[in-house]
Amino acid sequence: MVITLGELAIRFGCTLKGEPEVPIDSVATLENAGERSISFLANPKYRRQLAATRAAAVVLEPRFADECPVAALIAPNAYATYARIATLLYPEPSWRAGINAGASVAERTRIAPSASIAAAVTIENDVVIGERTRVGPGCVVMQGSSIGADTCLSANVTLCRGVRIGDRVLIHPGVVIGADGFGLAPERGTWVKVPQIGSVQIGDDVEIGANTTIDRGAIEDTVIEDGVKLDNQIQIGHNVRIGAHTAIAGCTGVSGSTTIGRNCMIAGMVGIAGHLSICDGAVVTGRTLVSRSIRKPGVYSGGLPLDEARRWRRNSARFRHLDELAKRVESLSGRAMPSDEESGDANGDD
Repeated sequence: MVITLGELAIRFGCTLKGEPEVPIDSVATLENAGERSISFLANPKYRRQLAATRAAAVVLEPRFADECPVAALIAPNAYATYARIATLLYPEPSWRAGINAGASVAERTRIAPSASIAAAVTIENDVVIGERTRVGPGCVVMQGSSIGADTCLSANVTLCRGVRIGDRVLIHPGVVIGADGFGLAPERGTWVKVPQIGSVQIGDDVEIGANTTIDRGAIEDTVIEDGVKLDNQIQIGHNVRIGAHTAIAGCTGVSGSTTIGRNCMIAGMVGIAGHLSICDGAVVTGRTLVSRSIRKPGVYSGGLPLDEARRWRRNSARFRHLDELAKRVESLSGRAMPSDEESGDANGDD
């Protein structure tokens, strides 16, 4: 696809600096862009690359406009504008409505005529699939599940029984939604399996990354609200609820019966303990262990940054003596040190 800078400026509401007739047919990084490519600058760390870029144009914020040596599309949110331009230049591959002869579809189903069912798909009884939805190769949709309109199960996705998926949902390969939660009751040194009779509800405009798993509820449903974005290889335990427009990065684990609020940002490799709450608007940085509820919006961190190995081992050994050191300071100063309760915790108490 080829489009001019002027057309892009009008379509996406940008201020154009440069000639409107310049043709654009691709996107590229600032460093590697060519004469028909458009790039973007959102992170100030890449300003040096901006000065040397050979792109036809760059999408950037007004504060960088005077530094741009080539044509520019100036927008308040350069990254989001770039995303829309890239979506326009690289449309999704076309697909054909209908049911592939290699699919296995039970008799008692309701599949919209405009939906596309690929080869090696298995669809069980009482499944409902909405208009223009695509079920890619190797997917399994178990009994009683429903999928809304304009949704895509890309490949090898498994929806277990009774799962409900909303509209405009994108589910990447290898995702499993609705497998049993980790419900086990201890009895005399053994484990008794607790039936997981809830299901999973996924809202509209959700994206779920490759090989992420979302467990069904033990009694009530696990719920992922509208606009949630989940990265690859995330584990969501049973009866978790994730509020609208929250984003969670890869390799994070959320234990059962936890509630995460709206518009939160959870970075990669975060561990969230069960039966706690995280308020709306909380930000948790990478590799943090969330062991207590967060009740006030803010940025929360835990864990230690990288250090030279020998020094890290020495400091790690000293951590075990912090309580003893605190008591010595207390005895020398004659002033009581705060208790665990008085010192506050991850709930943001002062």
